[in-house]
Amino acid sequence: MKIVKLVICILFGLLFLNAGLDKFFHYMPMPELTEAQKQSFAAFGQIVWLMPLVGAIEVLGGILFMIPKTRALGALVILPVMAGIFLQALVVDQTGLPMAAVLLLINLWIIFDSRKKYQPMLA
Repeated sequence: MKIVKLVICILFGLLFLNAGLDKFFHYMPMPELTEAQKQSFAAFGQIVWLMPLVGAIEVLGGILFMIPKTRALGALVILPVMAGIFLQALVVDQTGLPMAAVLLLINLWIIFDSRKKYQPMLA
């Protein structure tokens, strides 16, 4: 089970590392967008600091998530971005909802699994 968890966490972290780096270097091709997606991206583009901030959080969270000692922190760092991805898929374009749901569940699983590490913050 430890190996499975490690592999899942590395893949999860690499996915966010890749997504974050793409926000800076734009190396992945953009898929065809629906009208709702185009409107959302246009709105996000109006806030010039938003995508670099999200990219930096994705890179940092992805790296932290892959390292067992920092995984609990990485799960918390990436949670707001993951919530935004899930809500965007839920409200705007449901085609990505299954993938967003699986990623959110992985993130929540790691948070639950690391709950003892968060106890000092809550005390």
